[in-house]
Amino acid sequence: KECNMIKSNVQKLMEEKGVTIRGMIEKTGLADVTILRARRGQIAKCRLETLEIIAKCLNGNIKDLFEED
Repeated sequence: KECNMIKSNVQKLMEEKGVTIRGMIEKTGLADVTILRARRGQIAKCRLETLEIIAKCLNGNIKDLFEED
């Protein structure tokens, strides 16, 4: 079975909402490396709990954070 690629929407959502990386760190308590991972192609490596924290910070749902290619 072919593995689908997951594309992160976190950077786009952060830009739309005017949330900076520093702001995300302050609001969520997550490490900068974790936020950078979520913004890039490594979102699939993030834990579900982490994605939930990011989604809440962006006033969205976990499913808004990524899409499958």
